[in-house]
Amino acid sequence: MAAPADAPVLVGLGSDLDLPVVAQAAQEAAGHGRPLHLLHTFDWQAAFAADTVAAPRDRAEQLITQAAQLAHQTEPGLTVGAEIVESALLPTLIRRSETAFLLAVGDSGMAGSGQCIPAETSAVQLAARAGCPLMVVRREPPPQGPVLVGVDGSPSSHLALRWAVECATRRDARLLALRVVEYDEDTDAVAEQLSEALARHTDLHGGVPTECRVVRGDPAEVLIDMSRSAQVALVAARGDEPGRAMLGAVAQSLLYHSPAPVVVVRGLAEMPLAERAARPGRDQRP
Repeated sequence: MAAPADAPVLVGLGSDLDLPVVAQAAQEAAGHGRPLHLLHTFDWQAAFAADTVAAPRDRAEQLITQAAQLAHQTEPGLTVGAEIVESALLPTLIRRSETAFLLAVGDSGMAGSGQCIPAETSAVQLAARAGCPLMVVRREPPPQGPVLVGVDGSPSSHLALRWAVECATRRDARLLALRVVEYDEDTDAVAEQLSEALARHTDLHGGVPTECRVVRGDPAEVLIDMSRSAQVALVAARGDEPGRAMLGAVAQSLLYHSPAPVVVVRGLAEMPLAERAARPGRDQRP
């Protein structure tokens, strides 16, 4: 089912390194006409290990206050809520994502690290397990390039395409829809299919400049390379099997290596019931 009209853009704040997330999430919330909700978790075990119990709590209060002020500065008319929850961050965000429109988090230092990133990293776990689309924000601001979306022809990727069209409309940006194919595929036929799919979504957003591109190669490598000049990159969580606790190789590679903010669109909750019923072996949540 679609998110309720009052479902917020939820921001998970781990530390002050996540403050860049707040500004971008505030813009997303304002663009969608949604409230923004800031959430920081407080760990009493860590607090008792500190020199004083009061100091960690004071830092938590300071962080959430600073984040709320930044959100108001970014979008003065935005409705902003904020709270500190005494719980672990990851399970709290997974639970809260069930009633959120969009979840925004930092990238846990993935972009540009050049190191092997464990699958237990919070951003990766949330991309696989969240109940709504996830936006992973980098610490460095992105260029003002196009909105990039990877489309592989699956139902989930077409949901990502729809999100991308709306995203480009809100940002007043060019949309680049990219399809990566095998070397033996007919690129002309695939390009025609991609153009037709894009046209179905852009009919409602006629002012969006668009470009369809079909490229031969490895999907992850091509998308990462193209994302270097994009202001945001969108991809489905997993093209052919968008079940919970699953994250496809392409989405995971983008999270690890793309310098651009990445939106992982989880499409299962948006699939019509009839379509889900026709996909045996998949999660059948209503």
